[in-house]
Amino acid sequence: MAKKKKKELSTEDKLRALYDLQLIDSRIDEIRNLRGELPLEVEDLQDEIAGLNTRLEKFNEELDSIEQSIQDKRNFIEQARDLMKRYKKQQDNVRNNREYNAISKEVEYQELEIELAEKHIKEYYAQIEHKKEVIAQTKEKIGERDEHLKHKKEELDNIMAETEKEEKELIKKSETYKENLEDRLAKAYIRIRSSVKNGLAIAPIERGASGGSFFTIPPQVQMEIASRKKIITDEHSGRILVDLDLAKEEQERMKKYFGKN
Repeated sequence: MAKKKKKELSTEDKLRALYDLQLIDSRIDEIRNLRGELPLEVEDLQDEIAGLNTRLEKFNEELDSIEQSIQDKRNFIEQARDLMKRYKKQQDNVRNNREYNAISKEVEYQELEIELAEKHIKEYYAQIEHKKEVIAQTKEKIGERDEHLKHKKEELDNIMAETEKEEKELIKKSETYKENLEDRLAKAYIRIRSSVKNGLAIAPIERGASGGSFFTIPPQVQMEIASRKKIITDEHSGRILVDLDLAKEEQERMKKYFGKN
């Protein structure tokens, strides 16, 4: 498809279009500033809750593993007691002291094994108590974070409900303005906007200085800007400059447009 030829604009029309574009993008900035850090806060809370839930799952798995270890030790103790019973029966049928002593050592060994297993069980129960405390604390923290997230999401949803439609329309309008400008001008605007404070790429002359700047602009340059015959940039800030009358006219016109959204 052939690229649509852009309409030739006079220098004044270009300046007006650039300033309108600035007003639109500044309004988008206002909307986004209104949301502030809320989207990031919501995202951070969601990530934190996900991390806490993962940790909770791990704690529960560890708890299951400890309980299984207790069961294994209990089974081991039962087997050791069965062995002791068998050894004691064998002691009744021994033929000499050597055999009796050998079986006695086996019984003693099993008794020691039972004592060690019971000690481990006590340690496992202590670990369970600790894990349960940590699990309870983690659940409490998740509950607090969930409640905080709920409030933050409600706050964000309310702002989004009020501004989302307007923001989408303004973004579309901004893109249309950029498409209708000369590529050179559109690129210059984007470059300047990304490099200056508050994203103000186009500034009106106020009290003999560029808006937002304390550097006075020479009277001759001010006259050239007011003539609207050429596009002039501020040598200090790099912003494109427009006269105050043009700025006020476009502000009034765009105010009506913003009022419709």
